[in-house]
Amino acid sequence: MAEFMQLAVEEAKKGLNCGDGGPFGAVIVKNGKVIGQGHNMVLATKDPTAHAEVTAIRNTCKIIDDFDLSGCQLYTSCYPCPMCMGAALWSRLDAIYYGATSRDADEYGFGDHVYHGFVQNPKSDEKRILEQLTVDDYLEPFLLWEKTEDKDLLRLKQKSYKVE
Repeated sequence: MAEFMQLAVEEAKKGLNCGDGGPFGAVIVKNGKVIGQGHNMVLATKDPTAHAEVTAIRNTCKIIDDFDLSGCQLYTSCYPCPMCMGAALWSRLDAIYYGATSRDADEYGFGDHVYHGFVQNPKSDEKRILEQLTVDDYLEPFLLWEKTEDKDLLRLKQKSYKVE
C-alpha cells in the first residue's frame, strides 16, 4: 500500500513541477494495479473542481468507460476536501487512503476546515446563503423520471445513485 501512496505523492510533485495546481496527487488502484491517476489541475484548467481526487476519478472513469469504481481504492496525498470526499463516495470507491491531514494542509495555506465545518452544519452564515427556493415545476424532473419507461434499464446501468 505504501507504494501506491508514494505514487500519489509523486503525482502531486509532478503537478507542482509543471505548474498545473496545488500540491495534491491521487492514484486509483484495482486488484493491486494502478488504473488511473491525477493531480491538482485548478490553475491549468481554471476549474475549481479540478482537484487531484476528482481529476483521478475522471481520468479513471474515462479509461474504464464506467462511472462505477467499485472494487477500486483511492490513494491521495492529502485528506480529501468535502467535494473530493463526495466524488469518492459517489464513484463507489471501496477505500480512501490519505497521506497528509487536513491540518497539515492548513499549515501550508490550504485550509479546507471551513468547508468541512459547513458540510457538518449546512446553514446560511456571513459568507454564504443556503436556502431552498422552489418554483412551480421544481419536482418535474423527478416526475419525468418516474414516467420513463425504460428506467429499470437505466437504473441497472446507473447501479443506483442512492447513498447506502
